[in-house]
Amino acid sequence: MTDAPEFTDAALEKGRVLCAGPVSFVLGAADLHQLPESNRPEVAFAGRSNVGKSSLLNALLNRNGLARASAEPGRTRELNYFDLGEGKMWLVDLPGFGYAKVSRTQVEKWTKLTRKYLRGRVNLRRIFLLIDSRRGLMPPDLEMMQMLDTVAVTYQIVLTKADKVKMSEVEAVRAEIQVALKTHPAAHPIVRMTSAEKGMGLPELRAEIGMLAEV
Repeated sequence: MTDAPEFTDAALEKGRVLCAGPVSFVLGAADLHQLPESNRPEVAFAGRSNVGKSSLLNALLNRNGLARASAEPGRTRELNYFDLGEGKMWLVDLPGFGYAKVSRTQVEKWTKLTRKYLRGRVNLRRIFLLIDSRRGLMPPDLEMMQMLDTVAVTYQIVLTKADKVKMSEVEAVRAEIQVALKTHPAAHPIVRMTSAEKGMGLPELRAEIGMLAEV
């Protein structure tokens, strides 16, 4: 297993300040023509519809209800854009994928929109692909990884809900994923472990975002 390098205090503070600063919802784009200008660095969060994406975003940005968590997985149905740091960066919440109760037609629509988005945003620095610590890589996750490899968009695996299982089990999942990433050319080699509820790994994830905010 490759250990994640430590961030400097300055990098951690930079990420904290960015994510603690102004953040606002700008728009939900159902079509690429609605996207804002590519005039700043952009990061996006993707994951299966029940992976805890909304909870992680709310915890990461120190806001309650900024990203809407729902008892109905799959609520995110557009490319939801957030202005981070008053023009410093775009943060995008992508539609959830892999939820069986959503119609095939809707899944195909979301997949097509996501693929077009990935191919068309020259300012997109990284996709944070969220994986449930309790389940590891599932077929829908592997499909998403293959899509990202194909369009050559850098992505980083972020394990969610790490507090829900024993740390030894989370470490085992992380080790397995890091081995698997060696066959995925667009994958970032470091896997981050997080818990929205306990705050685990959030300072480091904020630091990752802070580094990507540099023009």
